[in-house]
Amino acid sequence: MNPDSIVYRVAVWLIPLVIAIVFHEVAHGLVARALGDPTAAERKRLSLNPIRHVDPIGTVALPLILALAKAPVFGWAKPVPVDYARLRNPRRDMMLVALAGPGMNFALALVGAILLGLAVLGADGAQPGSVIGFVIENLFNFIAVNIFLALFNLLPIPPFDGGHVVQGLLPPPLAERWAAFGRFGFPLLFILLLVVPSIWPEANIVARLIAPPAQAVTGWYLAVTAAIAG
Repeated sequence: MNPDSIVYRVAVWLIPLVIAIVFHEVAHGLVARALGDPTAAERKRLSLNPIRHVDPIGTVALPLILALAKAPVFGWAKPVPVDYARLRNPRRDMMLVALAGPGMNFALALVGAILLGLAVLGADGAQPGSVIGFVIENLFNFIAVNIFLALFNLLPIPPFDGGHVVQGLLPPPLAERWAAFGRFGFPLLFILLLVVPSIWPEANIVARLIAPPAQAVTGWYLAVTAAIAG
């Protein structure tokens, strides 16, 4: 495998991203079902089959563009359906359902850190482009992608998971207004991530708000890798 080829560069980012976002969405549905809402199960969205979750833009096109541009890679899947009215305690449970996605990503990052440590331990001087080298790069990116997705989704902006947590904490009248703001979430995201930084680089939300804590948290996970790899 040629580590400089486009196919290789896309693969080592797209594979970790698809796994991360599928597990993220399924975690939402599993926690919702445990708290009384079986909507995701009824619509067969608790499957780990990526095809059931793929969003052509958020899961494929955007990550490909970011990977080729060597920018931070992120994306999204089709949201797992949750009917908050079916939850036993809607205001509390909506926060727990929302936090399940980022929580799953942090857990996956830990799994990745452990596996990366074991892979490095058994690599024995493997060269870039080898199978073990491909696995190691995938695992490293898997850690980074999961941490980035977790922190990104915790932004307190609807319709992100952090926005749902804010909604659950607000008094009911304000919560309704906050939820209504969610329909502007993705256009706002487009403006904040792509339009504003191109006009005003100092206002880059990823570089300013997400990258520093993501780098710090990644360092903590890689310390686990280092401890295993010796």
